[in-house]
This record gives sequence, C-alpha cells and structure tokens, in this order.
Amino acid sequence: MVLVGRNLDDHKVWRQALNIGADQVVMLPDGETWLAGRIADVAEGAGEPALTVGVVGGRGGAGASTLACALAVTAARAGRRTMLIDGDPLGGGLDILLGAERTAGLRWPDFADSRGRVSSGALEESLPRLDSLSVLSWDRGDTVVVPPQAMRSVLGAARRRGGLVVVDLPRRVDDTIAETLAQIDIGLLVVPCELRAVAAAARVAGAVTMVLKDLRVVARGPSDAGLDDSEIARMIGLPLAGELPDEPALADAVTAVHPPGSTPRGPLARFCGAFLAQALPTGGSVTV
Repeated sequence: MVLVGRNLDDHKVWRQALNIGADQVVMLPDGETWLAGRIADVAEGAGEPALTVGVVGGRGGAGASTLACALAVTAARAGRRTMLIDGDPLGGGLDILLGAERTAGLRWPDFADSRGRVSSGALEESLPRLDSLSVLSWDRGDTVVVPPQAMRSVLGAARRRGGLVVVDLPRRVDDTIAETLAQIDIGLLVVPCELRAVAAAARVAGAVTMVLKDLRVVARGPSDAGLDDSEIARMIGLPLAGELPDEPALADAVTAVHPPGSTPRGPLARFCGAFLAQALPTGGSVTV
C-alpha cells in the first residue's frame, strides 16, 4: 500500500499513513518516477531480476565475445530465458558471430534515444531471435553513440525480464560502460595464458573493478612460459572462475558454421555449463 502526497511537511499525511498501515509514502513530483516504475512492475509482472554476467577480454582477441555468445547459447539451450547484449560498438556485431545478421529485429541504433523506463516485454519481442535466444547487437551502419541513460533504460528492461542477461564488454570504461558495469552481477575477465596478456589484463581489471566488484578470471589455454590458471589469477589479483581449455572454435569463431557453444560436448560448452550451474539460482528459475 502506497500513500501519495504533495507536501513533505504535512503531518496529516504521515499520520494517515500510520492509520492505514501504508508500506510507503511517496511525495509528488519528486517520487513520480519511482511510483510509475512500481505501477509498471505490477503491470508487467516483474519478478526476480535476471542474473547479469559481463564478459571482457584481458587483451584484444582474447575470446571474450566468443565466451559471451557461448554462455548465452548454453543457457538458452537449457530452456532459460536469455538475452545477449552487445556492449562493444567496435566489435563488429555479435549477430554476425551467431549467424543472425540477416535476422529481422531492432538493433542498438533503434534504442540510442531511449529515456526513462523501457517495457521489458516489448524489448524482448522486438529483438532478433536465434531459437529462444534474444540478441541486441549493432547494425552495419556508422557507429552510434549510446548515452548512459539509454544503456540504463535498456539494460534495466532486460534485467526485469528475469533469467540470464549476458553482456559483451569493451576493454575501455567510459560513462556508458560504467553504467553497464553498475548493473552487472558477475564479471568474467578472459585472459590467455601469456605474460603479455596477463600484463594487459591487470590494467583492464584495474579500470573495471572501480565499478564492478565481482570480477573473476577465466584463464584460456594453451599455457605460455609455464603459467597455470591459479598463477594467472594471483598475478592479476582476482579470484579464478576456471580454466578454458584450448579449442579451435575460440580462434575460428567468426568463420565457424555453428554459433559458439552449440556443440554440447566441446570444452567451451562444458565450461559454460559448469559456470552457469554454479552461478544461476537453483530454485525459481525463469524458463521459456
């Protein structure tokens, strides 16, 4: 029960709130956005927010986009509501990586002017779909700047839909990416087992952890100079999410016939399945 008033100093409002047992007192116009959001939550039937996982490369070509796609493909194959969001405008487009570049649906330029609250149901229905996976990527036009407000609105709508949201992140952190990181629950830093990659990843980690506190290392083989996964995580100063064995699909994902992670018995799919089994809640999960 919410009691709405207009005068913060009106003692009658607070007395009335006590008399009727109100859970919340909202003063207009300051509380208008909060009130509209609560009403919309009821209308949309919003439940538990989606687990949101961000994936970032420790260096260029580390395989972060491939891992992001594989996580989304693995979750969708298991029947969980899943949305994959391409947060890197210079990455070439995750729809290409998935083989969905010709699939109809809206891309980021259509959402660049978004403000306020975006309907989570309308967002999901408007995006290209690969089987049960919804994908928000870029078109092939000129690079479009997505302001922080638009990212906040779109990512907030994706999270309200429940299930799993996977975000492919660039290595730089600007205002829009900082807004993205603020809504991410778990971050995965993909680090090839190479000394130069470890050095580069440490700098990326320093920028990302200024906003995202739960960032974990995914060590990608094969190993260089005797580095193992635990040593790499120790050198960067982050917990280890696991080791991703060498797999040709990681290097050849752009030219692969099938989307990353679509081979259930491959190392990539097995890693994703193990991570999601540990990270996702076991009860009350949202499936489609």
